[in-house]
Amino acid sequence: MPEQLPTARYCVVCGHTLIKRRIEAEGRTRLQCESCGHIHYVNPRVVTAIIVEHSGRVLLQQRAIEPGLGKWTFPGGFLEMGETPEAGAIRETKEEVGLDVTITALHGVYSRPHVGITLIVYLGTSESDAAVVGDFESMAVRWYAPDKIPWADLAFERTEQALREYISRTTAIDL
Repeated sequence: MPEQLPTARYCVVCGHTLIKRRIEAEGRTRLQCESCGHIHYVNPRVVTAIIVEHSGRVLLQQRAIEPGLGKWTFPGGFLEMGETPEAGAIRETKEEVGLDVTITALHGVYSRPHVGITLIVYLGTSESDAAVVGDFESMAVRWYAPDKIPWADLAFERTEQALREYISRTTAIDL
């Protein structure tokens, strides 16, 4: 896959124009300021999420925004500065579906290098099944038994991967 650089245009240090330049010491092309020489490192963003379990079902929300408008996923979102991944996942779940959750385990870490995202998915439980449409990011919420998950209508490839792994592990434990 070809190297993708961000679309930043100006240096955060001095405000001058950035150019794409091969940095020989690193063996790759980066954005560098024409004036002060500052190299602009752009790292992947971290998304945290929770597969919320209650009475043998998982909670999915229908997205009200792009990407994935109208498609289903579990609650999650971008990690904020100063926040642990666990705290971010709990906050996002509260914001998006109105539930207080307890994290029970780390489920998996997934990457989407083509868009610069690392996804950390936890398993969690809720004492309540009274999920609500929270912030502006979701248009509906629904609990699904594992055999009723709307596979064709999931928002992201990694959502499907995480849910299939969840079902595989849960089924293996129940045998």
